[in-house]
Amino acid sequence: MIDDIETLVRCESPSADHAAVARSAEAVAGIGRRLLGAEPERIVVDGCTHLRWRFGDGPPRLLLLGHHDTVWPLGSLRTHPFEVRDGVLRGPGCFDMKAGVVMALHAAAALPDRDGLAILVTGDEEIGSPSSRTLIEEEAKTCDAVFVLEAAAGGGALKTRRKGVSLYRIQIEGRAAHAGLEPEKGVNAGIELAHQILAVAALADPARGTTVVPAAASAGTTTNTVPAAASVAVDVRVWDAAEQRRVDEAVRGLRPHLPGAKIRVDGGINRPPLDAQASSELFALANELAAGTLTEAAVGGASDGNFTAGLGIPTLDGLGAAGGGAHADDEHVLVAELPRRTALLAALAETVLARGSSSAPTNARGETGTAQR
Repeated sequence: MIDDIETLVRCESPSADHAAVARSAEAVAGIGRRLLGAEPERIVVDGCTHLRWRFGDGPPRLLLLGHHDTVWPLGSLRTHPFEVRDGVLRGPGCFDMKAGVVMALHAAAALPDRDGLAILVTGDEEIGSPSSRTLIEEEAKTCDAVFVLEAAAGGGALKTRRKGVSLYRIQIEGRAAHAGLEPEKGVNAGIELAHQILAVAALADPARGTTVVPAAASAGTTTNTVPAAASVAVDVRVWDAAEQRRVDEAVRGLRPHLPGAKIRVDGGINRPPLDAQASSELFALANELAAGTLTEAAVGGASDGNFTAGLGIPTLDGLGAAGGGAHADDEHVLVAELPRRTALLAALAETVLARGSSSAPTNARGETGTAQR
């Protein structure tokens, strides 16, 4: 497993570099081909390469879901080299989530019967899954369960609840003028942007766990010109769908403060919340198989599991590597946990596939996986 993780980590795959992601997909395909004796389907959408394995003649009943893209730019290996020392594996993207991809392939290889299993490894999760969302939802809709190989929460906890995410870009159109000669003839997009930043920040509700964060912003072109344009990116995280709708309506209802300014809002709801109800039965099963040693966590980050849970498909997340430092300089994986967590994943997959559709876990709407077909 360490050798396979090293292969993937050394094949850098920043999401926006489609050529790099395609090379990474071939590295994943090679490992899967060796372990599973099967060639994956390569699905290229908008230039991004995704991989899918399906086993059996019928529709999939279990989906192992992961991604092989990372946030790390090409050349990161020079400053963050792959290494294993004192039981800790390091390297860009090892924790989020190349180790999880390897775990999925090794767990699938251990199954005595893969009939009904699908494995989907996407290439654009880190940028919101713009080209893979439809693929993920289509693959999951017949499934009794989805196991997401994102990295574990602190202490190895499984992720049974995730916030939903909305992403916006607020763009301001003003009017340029000379800042010294006749600033009164301009409409200052920077000042308008300041008003809108304060307005969206006020939409946060700490009591409900709703965060609304104005992030990257820009205004103007030169120091002696009234800014004619400005923009800000806004990141929204919520625990429930009602809050997500409330914030969405409020952002789309923003109005200019300055006479003559115009506002355009792009973006919207990206991922629905992953509610604890979608994970409860699968977590109970996993904990039973692990002799009651598992813990669970609610986290602010989202994953592709939010999409499948939003469809009402039972979804359990955080089944990947234990470690820490996702997206950070200290990204790492605890080597000793790899075999234990992979064995748990294999046991979970074998149990769900053996149950068959007649005894599938109920989904978030109280229906079985059979009802989804």
